[in-house]
Amino acid sequence: MRDQEPAPGQEGRRISTTETADLLGVKPETVYAYVSRGQLSSRRDPGGRGSTFDAKEVEALARRNRRGPSEGSPGAGKLSLRTRITLIDKDRYYFRGVDATELAARHSYEEVAEWLWTGTMRRGVSFTAPEASVAVARRAVDALPEHTSPTDRLRVATIAAANVDPLRFDLAEESVLGTARTLIPTLVAALPPRRGDHRDGGPLAHRLWARLSARQADDASLRALDTALALLVDHDLAASTLAVRVAASARAHAYAAVSAGLGVLEGPLHGAAGGLAHRLLLDVLDRGSAAPVVADELRAGRRIPGLGHTLYPAEDPRARALFALLEDVPGAEPALAAAHDIVATTARHAPLHANVDLALAVLTTASGMHASASETVFAVARTAGWIAHILEEYEEAPMRMRPSGQYAGPRPPQPLPNH
Repeated sequence: MRDQEPAPGQEGRRISTTETADLLGVKPETVYAYVSRGQLSSRRDPGGRGSTFDAKEVEALARRNRRGPSEGSPGAGKLSLRTRITLIDKDRYYFRGVDATELAARHSYEEVAEWLWTGTMRRGVSFTAPEASVAVARRAVDALPEHTSPTDRLRVATIAAANVDPLRFDLAEESVLGTARTLIPTLVAALPPRRGDHRDGGPLAHRLWARLSARQADDASLRALDTALALLVDHDLAASTLAVRVAASARAHAYAAVSAGLGVLEGPLHGAAGGLAHRLLLDVLDRGSAAPVVADELRAGRRIPGLGHTLYPAEDPRARALFALLEDVPGAEPALAAAHDIVATTARHAPLHANVDLALAVLTTASGMHASASETVFAVARTAGWIAHILEEYEEAPMRMRPSGQYAGPRPPQPLPNH
């Protein structure tokens, strides 16, 4: 049976949230989750309190969903990979069966990474990088233009570090673990410091802080950054993680697989969301209220960054944990108030909760960091999760992720082109 096309008179027609939910076969809350991920655009109904949607755009999304949802979209699940790493269940998530927010509250980023990799808690573990690896990565990163994005810097550092590791093609577990424990600190050390008194030793969060902020860090801020790294270590099969597993399935070495993840992370719907939330917060702080800022975003047909998550019907547990720590960060009160104002203002027309991007934006704004800082935090944190998935994928049959395309072009035979 062929998919139905929109009726001729339907083009340009606006429909309500309820009608949209009915067409998609989902709850109204899920409609706003589509909006939060950029898969639908909404417009404020000038004659009411709700939002309206373009009927043609909704029908196109419904057709895509009938063919099978993509990974990361509401209702996804057609692509399913066995994993022992992360479970997302309702409004909580777990690393190897242990509540991830509790792990992050009680253990450092390095300790959580080790737990994810090995299932063993190594208290006090600290990652250090070989001098040769750091030197070549720094030279490569320093040669990039000043406007280079954080993800591009990290990808270049990863490639440079790979080329001074003669054991990179050894895919045995212990060898990959050795790569992980040196690659992550190498990535941090390769980033240009924001302060002259930066350190290349101590907890990773302390080293990363000096690459993100010119301010002297206080204990509460360092704890918030370390916890943010631990909270973001993994989140099941996000788009970048899937890319990493595809590379590992082809038996790419760990550096190459991490580079594949960084490439996907560069997308505006994945790693860059925190930067958009950062800029939104600055705008709210500058104008003194979220109302005109949110109104401008909706008028332009843009989704509000930092709100909603396809996997959590209520508040993102990572945001909840990070917001609690930010209450103790000196100078964070204005940014926290602005974030709460954004959530409350948007709730008047969309039942969306804060996600981790908004919490990260509060941290980066309050700490005097650049808007792209959250992208760096996300990439460094997620590298540990990618390593866990690489190790898991190496245990599976190689080249198992080879889907069959559904050809939709002209049926052969076709005549040869004239030119």
